[in-house]
Amino acid sequence: MDIKSRPNHRRLLQILRALTPAQRLEKAFELTEFSRQLMKDGIRNQHPNASPEQLHHIYLARLKKCHNRNY
Repeated sequence: MDIKSRPNHRRLLQILRALTPAQRLEKAFELTEFSRQLMKDGIRNQHPNASPEQLHHIYLARLKKCHNRNY
């Protein structure tokens, strides 16, 4: 099995560990928003003729599937 090399992984971990708790929380929010935007863009690409309301409905349905029910 060929595993992709990650030459910068160690440096990334050093950078993340150096962040303050507030900065880490901000990064988490940024990643969440980025992921949601990617999902919305993907839905828009899959359903180019859907209305904004239909796209929002599909988005909410998919988001619900992703929700962790362990909380």
